[in-house]
Amino acid sequence: MASFSSPHSHSKKPLGKMADWFRQALLKKPKEVPVSPKSHPNDNSQLASEDTLPSASLSPDASATSSPTYADTSSSGRWSKDYDVCVCHSEEDLAVAQELVSYLEGSTASLRCFLQLRDATPGGAIVSELCQALSNSHCRVLLITPGFLQDPWCKYQMLQALTEAPGAEGRTIPLLSGLTRAAYPPELRFMYYVDGRGPDGGFCQVKEAVMRYLQTLS
Repeated sequence: MASFSSPHSHSKKPLGKMADWFRQALLKKPKEVPVSPKSHPNDNSQLASEDTLPSASLSPDASATSSPTYADTSSSGRWSKDYDVCVCHSEEDLAVAQELVSYLEGSTASLRCFLQLRDATPGGAIVSELCQALSNSHCRVLLITPGFLQDPWCKYQMLQALTEAPGAEGRTIPLLSGLTRAAYPPELRFMYYVDGRGPDGGFCQVKEAVMRYLQTLS
């Protein structure tokens, strides 16, 4: 009986040591808490970066809305007609008309020009082709020369242009070349003309007049 009492009495010490060890272990756990605050700045930085994402994602939308020029160009009335300019000239002034068309088409505006001998439909009636060219063009440049005044078809185009748009300012652009002011057609006396005696033959003024009219289109 005495032999059993001694081991039982010695087992109390290990149990007490175990209890003290658990208490110390429990007390040591809160010391690990300072590690978690280090993770919070990282979490906050991630949240901050996530908060910045919406502003970055809005930039493509802002850039899309900041370019209304493409929308205005596509919906512009300029594209409602096939040509920007119809050059009306006599047969003997074909070389000058070709130079004018090359100048307008080669400019930064890339103006679309109608030149009768180049763009008219082969086999088409002259009257219908001339009328269609005028109606399908925003502006009409009248290359008024001595040959223009003697050509009945040129006079027909001039009168047709005035009939279709009598009050459209800037749509009909007379270019006077090789004539004095006294020879200016009386039908056009109510509108200004471009003087072709300049160094560039008045081509630059014609282009600017066409561009001004095209800017009025919606």
